[in-house]
Amino acid sequence: MNIVVCVKQVPDTATERKLRSDDKTLDRDAADGVINELCEYAVEEALKVKEAHGGEVTVLTMGPAKATDTIRKALAMGADKAVHVVDDGLHGSDALSTSHALAQTLKKIGFDLVILGSESTDARMGVLAAMLAERLGTPQLTFARKVDIDGSSITIERVTDYGFDRVQATLPAVISVVEKINEPRYPSFKGIMAAKKKPVQTFGIADAEIDASVVGLGGASSEVAEFAVAPARAAGTVVKDEGDGGSKAADFLVSKKFI
Repeated sequence: MNIVVCVKQVPDTATERKLRSDDKTLDRDAADGVINELCEYAVEEALKVKEAHGGEVTVLTMGPAKATDTIRKALAMGADKAVHVVDDGLHGSDALSTSHALAQTLKKIGFDLVILGSESTDARMGVLAAMLAERLGTPQLTFARKVDIDGSSITIERVTDYGFDRVQATLPAVISVVEKINEPRYPSFKGIMAAKKKPVQTFGIADAEIDASVVGLGGASSEVAEFAVAPARAAGTVVKDEGDGGSKAADFLVSKKFI
């Protein structure tokens, strides 16, 4: 089985994240880049599918040159090879543009199953799996907490507000997974050393036949119009109880439109 797992490098949530003043895009040099946490669950699930059904796991990422660190983390976990889509013309791409670039690349490398995390910790949109499925003409099975594959049939338990739905489709398909699905493995020393020798193929816009007019800042369908630095945290309001503390607290909550 040809399993492709999409991963993303995101700014470390433990550090301060900033936007660039020139084009209002994420300043990736202002914070350390790490693999998106939910992508680790996607990598783990891809490895579990491979262990159960055989095949090969390919890591696919789109990002700047420094995203190679994220690729190596996924390879150290056990993935077999990687494809890195990197091109200056991709800078500033929104979710719609990214889905086009990744879909074009997937068409080039081929797949039976594409696995993604349900969202990224920087954008938190949760739409990429559905966009990819639409562009690729495959079924989408999103927010999976459990995945079962039997031949060409795939069934997931899709997380809902009331529990879960059981959704079934035929491969090839695109799925996204939630953090409840598994426990990602830690890369072993042997895996880290082996990752250095695993093949990483680089694709540019022309290599993947990506339409340059629909990616990057110029091709994005959304933009950040303006932003401001968050104000410094101010001291809180202290309510002294002199027999009327409840009323004072209620008045404060009313003034802030909480009640």
